[in-house]
Amino acid sequence: MGKAAQKLSNTQLEILKAFSHKLSESDLQKFRQHLSLFFAEIAMDEADKIWDSEKWNEKKIEELLTQKLRSGKGS
Repeated sequence: MGKAAQKLSNTQLEILKAFSHKLSESDLQKFRQHLSLFFAEIAMDEADKIWDSEKWNEKKIEELLTQKLRSGKGS
């Protein structure tokens, strides 16, 4: 009631347009796959930027894998 209506983003509008057409199960599965690949590519690009900017290497990865991250409190 007291809450203003939120506008949809350009991404939400595009997805709504895509879903305004009935897709077969096969096409829907392809659509989901494309969305997954799209967001995976974005995540990998960001990870690559961090890798480069932080000058990470295999040694740093090994350190992270063997590092104890939990303090044990609350367990």
